[in-house]
Amino acid sequence: MAVEARAVMEGEGVPTRVVSLPSWRLFMDQDAAYRESVLPAAVSARVSVEAGTTMGWDRWTGEAGAIIGLDHFGASAPWATLYEQFGITSEKVVEAARGVLGS
Repeated sequence: MAVEARAVMEGEGVPTRVVSLPSWRLFMDQDAAYRESVLPAAVSARVSVEAGTTMGWDRWTGEAGAIIGLDHFGASAPWATLYEQFGITSEKVVEAARGVLGS
């Protein structure tokens, strides 16, 4: 869904990148120059997408960013149904991106 959202944003003329950050610890083990090349401090318009908890993602999105995810558990259904029900969709990612951009 992040890649789909990127295609929409790029189609609107908004330069966009998708970063996969599966391990915060491994990312923090990298040198500062590498971390800066992946998540430049000058880029404050960030959206994280996490099917699990949103806890901790503010470290990577910053105060100006948006976080899409779940803060509860127990729902049971096919993943596509759950994602739609709980707003974890490419459309919601685009909406959040537009929001952090102020557009």
